[in-house]
Amino acid sequence: MHLKKYTIAAFILIVVVGWYVYAFITQDSLSIELFGVTLPSLSIAVLVVLPMILLYIASLLHMLFYSLMGMLKVRKYKKDHQEMVDSIVDAYLAKENRSHSFKTPKYKLLGTLVDNATVSPTAQFNAEVENKKINDVLTIINNIKNGEIVDLRKYSLLPSNPFAIQNDRNRYKKGVLSAEDILSSKNKYDISLQKEVYIDFVKKASLNGIEKYKNALTKEAIFEILSRINADSNTLVISNESLISLCKDLSLSSKEYVEASKKLSKSMLPEQRMKLFETLSNDNDLAMEAYLFTLFDLEMLTPAKDILDVSQASDYPQFKAYSSLKECGKHFDINLFI
Repeated sequence: MHLKKYTIAAFILIVVVGWYVYAFITQDSLSIELFGVTLPSLSIAVLVVLPMILLYIASLLHMLFYSLMGMLKVRKYKKDHQEMVDSIVDAYLAKENRSHSFKTPKYKLLGTLVDNATVSPTAQFNAEVENKKINDVLTIINNIKNGEIVDLRKYSLLPSNPFAIQNDRNRYKKGVLSAEDILSSKNKYDISLQKEVYIDFVKKASLNGIEKYKNALTKEAIFEILSRINADSNTLVISNESLISLCKDLSLSSKEYVEASKKLSKSMLPEQRMKLFETLSNDNDLAMEAYLFTLFDLEMLTPAKDILDVSQASDYPQFKAYSSLKECGKHFDINLFI
């Protein structure tokens, strides 16, 4: 019941009862003695309505108290609703270490589930919801996925956040950021993005630049570097010492060392190539097959045979087979044995 309506109704009732008693029942007065004290004489009509007034005041205080309790409860639900919206926004943005505080049991249950779940809008979800925060973040996610650049500063995303990475990738592809902008700011951009742009960077960069940002070196990047040695365009002059230093930063497999030798066979001088893989094989057994491949590819049969003769019987069977065929006067492409 609205307090205003209740007050008007109570006032009318009190007036009507007091008037009725005074007009139709009695107009006498009565003196009441309370705890030995005689109170002033009052009209009986007043004495009748006085308890009604006290009851009205008591009931009014009662309703005000529960109204206040209800208002505080509604306020908790409103706060939890806003907190739930923030929780959904953070979940959509794939934030890590999400933890939101809820006051009401129902929202606390839902909030805990959302904070510990991966939430992503489906590709077909284009409908607008009745909340600006959620609508804004859905628009941002769609724009990022479509290759557009958005402002993510207000969301305080970490550099490792997938949407922050994709947004920076969009900036790079649109020319807003250069490869060196990203590589020179190690703490600002995720290492995965740095490794991506480093592959493009090494296609034209100087040796000094390549070595400067080699913390982003990848296997794909090292092969881009190898392809530039003595190439017709974007030629890269690099010593064996520099190449060895770069290769040591990677965990190349035996097959990858062989692939590196194949790539260098088209551009590197034979003496430099042979010396390179000899040095690599001395430091890393995984490079030995690449060294043997290089020797056979360059028709350096004697040093290759010397290595095979001192190896274990089960080591390098394909090269031993190739060496035996060469001794028998058979000519095959060494690439068939790799």
